[in-house]
Amino acid sequence: MNPRSNKLIYILAGEPSGDLLASKMMQALLKKDPDIQFTGLGGETMTAMGFDTLFDISEISVMGIFEVLPKLRLIMRRLNNVMEDIRYTRPDVIVTVDSWGFAHQVLARLKKKGCRIPRVHYVAPQVWAWQKGRAKTIARLADHLMTLLPFEPPYFEKHGLKCTFVGHPVIENTASLTTDPVAFKEKYGIPEQCTLMSVLPGSRQSEIKRLIPVFKRVLLEVKKTFPDLFLVIPSVAAISEKVKDAFADLDIPHRIILGQYERYAAFQSSVFALAASGTVSLELTACGTPHVIAYKFGSISNKLAPYFSRTPFANLINILANKWIIPEFILENCDEILITPIVLDLMQNPGKAKSQVEEAQQYFLKLKPDGDAMPSEKAAETVLSFL
Repeated sequence: MNPRSNKLIYILAGEPSGDLLASKMMQALLKKDPDIQFTGLGGETMTAMGFDTLFDISEISVMGIFEVLPKLRLIMRRLNNVMEDIRYTRPDVIVTVDSWGFAHQVLARLKKKGCRIPRVHYVAPQVWAWQKGRAKTIARLADHLMTLLPFEPPYFEKHGLKCTFVGHPVIENTASLTTDPVAFKEKYGIPEQCTLMSVLPGSRQSEIKRLIPVFKRVLLEVKKTFPDLFLVIPSVAAISEKVKDAFADLDIPHRIILGQYERYAAFQSSVFALAASGTVSLELTACGTPHVIAYKFGSISNKLAPYFSRTPFANLINILANKWIIPEFILENCDEILITPIVLDLMQNPGKAKSQVEEAQQYFLKLKPDGDAMPSEKAAETVLSFL
């Protein structure tokens, strides 16, 4: 193999949220050094930039102990593919992005093989929520950690791992949002006079399988109070057809849309949102959309999860505030009987919904890094320091 004249960064982004995060970092890196090259594993946002992914990330994008087991053989095969690819490409730095379950296995194998390539992990495992032992593990396997939350570095630094708080990407992604709801509705054939609601059942196949049936039952109840209800369902290309099929029998008019810009336009045009727990709650807060979140694993994982949790909250806004601001229905509480009355209460009381958004936005601003740099720029600077 001929020696390269430029630097090669190997990126591992194993799920849609990591794909978006990595794509922003790639853009910032290219602004600083246009000759940098990328390879590895990524999703649709990265591939739209010309990134050649090793395989489709939907193959390894699963959560929950018992949800992983049926796909374990495929995941192990893909893990071997990644290790062989790293050996072949010989990158100058490896950046694992989120997806700690898969990233952990890659980093552990690299460590065992005595790999001297600098290893940076982007997005800290949530050791403040559960499995605090992961802080010591990642300190042993990675050379540097880039965190999204301001309170995370001390959890890892006490184990000797250098950390950089780069800020949360939602700060950057939603920095200059301007949406004309009338134009948005016209574009998608949505009646101008309707109760428009965003529905976000997740970005993994396992999530939509569990959450969509619950969400549909909630929505049918909401329609009884709001007969002009219209749904907009932002999705990602990898699962959009499955989402479309799952909602096909729902007797409520709806549109499935793709793309980050369209997603935020949908949020800003909606009066309310029902969402899976995750980063989407921050996006909805930034867009000023009142919402509730819900989430559950499979039945066995649901029963085991509370024993591992170290926080009473699942929503990041609630965690930052250390109190309930965004209603959350997690695990055994992910039930239409519990969710529906809260949704209706907020939708029927705009003042209460507005107060939710205003209070949440105060804590959202804590996710911005110090200085003028955006999170992707801070992340790019950190990675460049290893080149």
